[in-house]
Amino acid sequence: MKHQKTLLALAMLASAAVTGTAQASLVDRGNGLLYDDALNVTWLQDANYAHTSGYVFADSEGKMDWGTAKTWAADLVYGGYSDWRLASNTPVDGSSFKYNLTPDGSTDYSYNITSPNSELAYMYHVNLGLKSAFDTAGNSQSNFGIYGNGNTGGQANVGLVTNLQSYLYWSGSEYAPDLARAWDLVTYDGSQTRSGKTALLYAWAVRSGDVAAVPVPAAVWLFGSGLLGLLGMKKRRNPTT
Repeated sequence: MKHQKTLLALAMLASAAVTGTAQASLVDRGNGLLYDDALNVTWLQDANYAHTSGYVFADSEGKMDWGTAKTWAADLVYGGYSDWRLASNTPVDGSSFKYNLTPDGSTDYSYNITSPNSELAYMYHVNLGLKSAFDTAGNSQSNFGIYGNGNTGGQANVGLVTNLQSYLYWSGSEYAPDLARAWDLVTYDGSQTRSGKTALLYAWAVRSGDVAAVPVPAAVWLFGSGLLGLLGMKKRRNPTT
């Protein structure tokens, strides 16, 4: 029985090696794709892919107006998928949009939004662990932005994400009080705000759901299979245990 428990523990370790970061919020699926297993969405790893890929309707830095950004995402084919879109946001409280500015993420025009109802804000604050220019009590803090030190402008690789711009990113959701505007996320200070649709902002493509599962590495598969075989042999030798 003792040997059987040992083999079972080893089998569990092999299983853990296979799943790896499966319990993490953001999972690298390879081929430039990142899966958020909390929101069940897949992001492009490159947060400025329009520029990287040379999209002709973006400006020299990759920025676009809202309509062009939506078209870019809708027409994008990447990783074998063609159902890309801009990130969306629904009311953070799950009922109705609140338009007054707050520091604590309790309204939709706010700093420190960690609600899963805003895909961009959730990525910024939860998945990447980035800070706003103000804490939830409204006090200034110096460790905000994509660099974690209050510097703004340029781009950085943050966690698994590459080419994250210190500027503004379009949401695909319109701003209901003024349909000439759409929601955005300000990555240099961590706020969710709104901009006129003719403004030039960055775009980050996302799609609903996961991508194809990553194959189990052969060595790990053989190791796990071998352990299961040993367990079977042990059971046959000890049929009453």
